[in-house]
Amino acid sequence: MTTSPPRTGRRPRRLPAGPRTAAAATAVLSSLALLAACAGPPKDKSGGVTDVKLSASTPEAKGEIDSFSWAVYAEPPTLDYTVAFDYPQNTVLSNVCESLMRWNPDLTTEPGLARKASNPDPTTWVYDLRPGVRFHDGGEMTADDVVFSLGRQTDPANAAAWAQNFQNVDSVTKSGPLQVTVKLKKPDSQFPQYMATAAGVVASKAVVEAAGKDYGTTGSLGCTGPFKLGTWSKGQSIELDRFDGYWGTRAKSKKAVFRFLTDPSARTNAMLSGEIDGGYLIPTESYGRLRGSGVGTLYFGEGLSTVNVNVTNTQGPLGDVRVRRALSLALDRTGFVKAGLGGAGTVTSSLTTRAAWAAAPEQTLKTAFDGLPPSGQDIVRAKALVKEAGATGKTLTVATSSIGQDVSLLATAVQAAGTSIGLDIRLKTIAPNAFTALFTDPQAREGIDMFPLTYYDSITDPLDLLTNFKTGAYMNFAGHSDPEYDKLVDEATAAYDPGKRLETVARLQRQAAEQLLWIPVAEWPTAVFLNKRITGAPTTISYMYHPWAAAVGAAQ
Repeated sequence: MTTSPPRTGRRPRRLPAGPRTAAAATAVLSSLALLAACAGPPKDKSGGVTDVKLSASTPEAKGEIDSFSWAVYAEPPTLDYTVAFDYPQNTVLSNVCESLMRWNPDLTTEPGLARKASNPDPTTWVYDLRPGVRFHDGGEMTADDVVFSLGRQTDPANAAAWAQNFQNVDSVTKSGPLQVTVKLKKPDSQFPQYMATAAGVVASKAVVEAAGKDYGTTGSLGCTGPFKLGTWSKGQSIELDRFDGYWGTRAKSKKAVFRFLTDPSARTNAMLSGEIDGGYLIPTESYGRLRGSGVGTLYFGEGLSTVNVNVTNTQGPLGDVRVRRALSLALDRTGFVKAGLGGAGTVTSSLTTRAAWAAAPEQTLKTAFDGLPPSGQDIVRAKALVKEAGATGKTLTVATSSIGQDVSLLATAVQAAGTSIGLDIRLKTIAPNAFTALFTDPQAREGIDMFPLTYYDSITDPLDLLTNFKTGAYMNFAGHSDPEYDKLVDEATAAYDPGKRLETVARLQRQAAEQLLWIPVAEWPTAVFLNKRITGAPTTISYMYHPWAAAVGAAQ
């Protein structure tokens, strides 16, 4: 995102939007999400899987447990919700802090801390809050806390990762003891959807102000979730303790322990040995090993994620769309899915996943997906395009990193594709801990023409991704500008009716596909492993903002 920020180096979940500082970006995973929780190519043919079936969740827990342990690939730099834009942060934070709305495991949205959200006119959203909701320190949530919490997202001093999602907000005011009114500068269909992400988190004003600059790194987070922050052993783990004053259904486990295991092999071995009960972001080279281990179950669910090649420089050969199309035609997508994604992926030429279009009627889907560029290889046609563009022998540089095989093997695949059609593709290796800078620092992208990027939507709406190509958008690294495209983005953003909005978004999809500003490669599902002791975790990308750990309990 994001995008995966890079997740400490992984895919960029989409970077939220908006101007960010280096500090905010660091927190960003590149979720920017960068999904890459693995390292190195599969060691043998058993590394991947071939039969992947998506499920919405794992079996319901049969009872309570004292605790469970969970692997995360990196330690969160902070748990401040305003910069929670990466996998490690959100995997933990989603169980401690809650938002006005809630993203469900089936990727639909419902009321969260707000018992009701209403839209009396196109530029007004009214959130009526649940009464009697208590923060972890015992204080009761009020409208003042909501106004304060949302205000932190727009305060330039905070360098909030979610600032762009508030770009159309004119004011957030208390309109009653348990009511908050948001006035928009213009209609914005995306804003209310983002209130189900970390952008809509509500924390105690008193707790946050008392913590000052230390908020998010020590002490209470002042939130309302089913778990509260317990012991944080720097460099080792974060423990969450069940909050028995929770307004909703009580968590089934008294404690959730998140262990920081940066090495992919160490994470896999910890799961196989029983040292760790489960985890998301499973190393792709470990899929086959975990599935055949007999110690637990590997599940797959909807990830709203696409793996892409991000074009960052259109001043050179890639400024000619024929060269971009040639690279797309030369890519061995099938081979990459098998090796880079462990077989758990679907070749695509669409920047958006089909699941993001859940609300679209059939005709809109046809407009969005029919006639997209081919996803199969055509080396002959690709060579011809390169020759037509006068680019034969031209040099292009692709960033690569050992951060994960989804990154390293895609970079290699791009190099192979370019070489096969007469281009001189060179790889530039970026250290895992520096890969995030590609998403946050223009200087880090100097001399780089492309880099692998896995992007996941934070809401169930394809516009989430397609806004990235609007003039001035944060992740529009190539500086693309098309007034017609910008106009369609504004038109879609202003449309609250899903059917009308998606009709416009379908046109955006076609335009983006024609320009190939990112070269789409594959859809990638979410993976989660649970040993035989526990069950109940959702399998979808909803875990980034849904209090998923509350449902984890005894399997027997």
